[in-house]
Amino acid sequence: MTKAELVEQVAAQANLTKKNAAEILDVVFNNIGKAVKKDARFSYPGFGTWSLRSRKARKIRNPQTNEIMKLKASKTIGFRPAKELKETL
Repeated sequence: MTKAELVEQVAAQANLTKKNAAEILDVVFNNIGKAVKKDARFSYPGFGTWSLRSRKARKIRNPQTNEIMKLKASKTIGFRPAKELKETL
C-alpha cells in the first residue's frame, strides 16, 4: 500500500477530504517518529511497537573492489508487530 492509497482509504472511511486525511496522517507519523526519537519506543496496542535500535560499528567489504571498510555505529528504527496483528496474517 502506498501513502496515496492509505490517504484515500482514510478519507473515505472518516468522511474527510483527501487533503485533510493526508495532513492528519502526516501529523500522526511525525509524532510517532518524534516519540521514538525521544523515548526510544512507541507502542500502539493491538498493532505493534516501534523502537530505536543501535547497530554496532563493523567492517564491510566493497564487492566491486574487495576493499575492507569500516562502517560507523548507527541507529535505526525497528518494528515488532503485536500478537493480535500476527494472528491476523
